[in-house]
Amino acid sequence: MTQDRILIAGGGIGGMATASGLAQKGVRSVVLEKSPELGEIGAGIQLGPNAFHAFDYLGVGDAARDMAVYIDNLRLMDAMSGHEITRIPLGDAFRKRFGNPYAVVHRGDLYGVFLRAARAHDLVELRSGAEVIDYDQDAGSVTAILVDGERVKGRALIGADGLWSNIRKRVIGDGAPRVSGHTTYRSVIPTGDMPEDLRWNAATLWAGPKCHIVHYPLSGWKLFNLVVTYHNDAAEPVAGKPVGHDEVRKGFEHVAPVARQIIDKGKDWRLWVLCDRDPALNWVDGRVALLGDAAHPQLQYMAQGACMAMEDAVCLAAQVEGRFDDIGAVLQDYQAKRRLRTARIQLQSRELGNHVYHPAGAHAELRNAVMRARGPEEWYDEIAWLYGTTGLDGAVSRETMPGQ
Repeated sequence: MTQDRILIAGGGIGGMATASGLAQKGVRSVVLEKSPELGEIGAGIQLGPNAFHAFDYLGVGDAARDMAVYIDNLRLMDAMSGHEITRIPLGDAFRKRFGNPYAVVHRGDLYGVFLRAARAHDLVELRSGAEVIDYDQDAGSVTAILVDGERVKGRALIGADGLWSNIRKRVIGDGAPRVSGHTTYRSVIPTGDMPEDLRWNAATLWAGPKCHIVHYPLSGWKLFNLVVTYHNDAAEPVAGKPVGHDEVRKGFEHVAPVARQIIDKGKDWRLWVLCDRDPALNWVDGRVALLGDAAHPQLQYMAQGACMAMEDAVCLAAQVEGRFDDIGAVLQDYQAKRRLRTARIQLQSRELGNHVYHPAGAHAELRNAVMRARGPEEWYDEIAWLYGTTGLDGAVSRETMPGQ
């Protein structure tokens, strides 16, 4: 029995999505999560059509759609002038082009969808308080070694244990993540506290010199998610540290009052110093493979972290179907399909931060001119490589979704 299952280190969205995908293919899995309780921290997540493609493949499409907030536009605002630069409409034309909607959700709500699916499936075993710190493998199996010394055996081990992955230390061994110097502050406020003239049904980005502000509605319009970031050359990783209002505000004193007022509404701010890694050529060690942030951590600027982890889960499930006895080849094929697409996301996320989110002066004026010149169909063409796929294609894929 122990060799008829796949071990998953990490019970976040990526790990849970992987368990759901494997179960869809009749494959047993054990999720080993280090935290004493299963859950997700954080606030909002943006979900492009590629996320909904993944939900359907993973068997949670209806549940995911029920808890999502469907927004009308992606809006880019100039934080210095207070004026709109451009918008991408997300209505019928967008849905027809990409076969699915664009939405926003609370991270906890999304995690709950996967958790309930896992608990309902007899092919998924969930274990909390079970941190995987190392592994051994031989010709027929792999053994996950837990922090308390327990050894758990399976056919393969998937390292879905995040940015600071213990599994990555063995598979790649590339040291600590790269610190970007960008600090993000997050808050969630009741919708009634959001300035009335900014309660837009949109994922809104205010872009300014070395800073930006993002907001959108959550949880059936009960809440607004606030995410504000500035480039303050932070040198050390920090995650979830509570901070006061004055620290948040000081990075935005130079932006227009209409944008700055959003920060004044925030409460219970927490900070994260953003980190990523350079793309890696190899994520596989025999019967062990990486997934999600353990494989390809990225900056937030393309809003694709959770989406890429779910796409990984889709791809892994697709590769394992009918090939469970050849797990080494399965993992190599999974890596081959995912490696360059996720590398593109990692690298373009950095460039978006530099050229769209944070430029100043002539650089910002050039951004405004270029982006204002594009109409909706031009925007759809620009983002087709990202949204017009299930994640089973490579870095450059042809659209195959309904409407094409």
